[in-house]
Amino acid sequence: MTDELIELAGPHRATLGESPLWHAQEQALYYVDIAERQVLRLDPASGALKSWQLDSEPGCIALLAGGGLLVARRDGLWRLDTESGAQAQIAPAPYDAARQRFNDGKPDAQGRFWVGTIDDARAPDSALFRFAGGAFEQMAGGIVTSNGLAWSPDQRRLYWSDTKAHQIYQLDFDAGSGAVSNKRLFAGFAPRAAGASLDEYGGRPDGAAVDVEGCYWVAMFEGQRLLRLSPEGRVLRELRLPVRCPTMPAFGDADLRTLYITTACEKRPAEELAAQPWAGRVLKVRVEVPGLPALMADVARL
Repeated sequence: MTDELIELAGPHRATLGESPLWHAQEQALYYVDIAERQVLRLDPASGALKSWQLDSEPGCIALLAGGGLLVARRDGLWRLDTESGAQAQIAPAPYDAARQRFNDGKPDAQGRFWVGTIDDARAPDSALFRFAGGAFEQMAGGIVTSNGLAWSPDQRRLYWSDTKAHQIYQLDFDAGSGAVSNKRLFAGFAPRAAGASLDEYGGRPDGAAVDVEGCYWVAMFEGQRLLRLSPEGRVLRELRLPVRCPTMPAFGDADLRTLYITTACEKRPAEELAAQPWAGRVLKVRVEVPGLPALMADVARL
């Protein structure tokens, strides 16, 4: 049974929707379709959709100070001018793009850009990078699927997950220097047991967002739900969804009290898609506690 407050934000079906990003000045939602190599812009008020085609898979996007979007693609960091559609590379990828790509990423409050990777062969060779001063620096590693990047409201804690391992980590964060330390387990989830149905499986942690109370909202991929975790990692709320594979939430609308949720329909069984017509579409739900606004990557610091 799903939450009756869940609504459809737009009619477009993405193959692998990800990285929802609320643009406060435009009152619009940007997101990506990784599989179709697209950046999309949804106007929730009118339902109008605009898209930009890319030459390489976009793992995530971020607002750029001065306008436009920062796009983390398989082949590196790019700037997308959303007015003209022009695309320009900022930096090449710091890994072998034949077997890895960028996945989840966000700027910190100082404008540095943090982005993790995913390994195509599902080997534990993925990492978390910080991009500042024109260079990438690896900040953590040894995982398969980098995801769930977010900061506490006071910018003293960084959240980072390994979707494959079903684990969310918490690290101490120094906002001034951008250093991270003391990685520890924040929350862990049981993998799917052999022979268990998807209905018995709670899912694995994908993208996330933090609200003003410091609670961590995480999409549980294949678990058909969002979880709201306390700053101590305790489950405070479970929000059931009408689709099997949510990928990431983001807070939007003027009061930042609407959760927009990207979803996926890639490689899903035909019977599942028939039963879940909203799979791949952007969902929305109103919540009581507002979220934190999206931060901007600072071109001068990059």
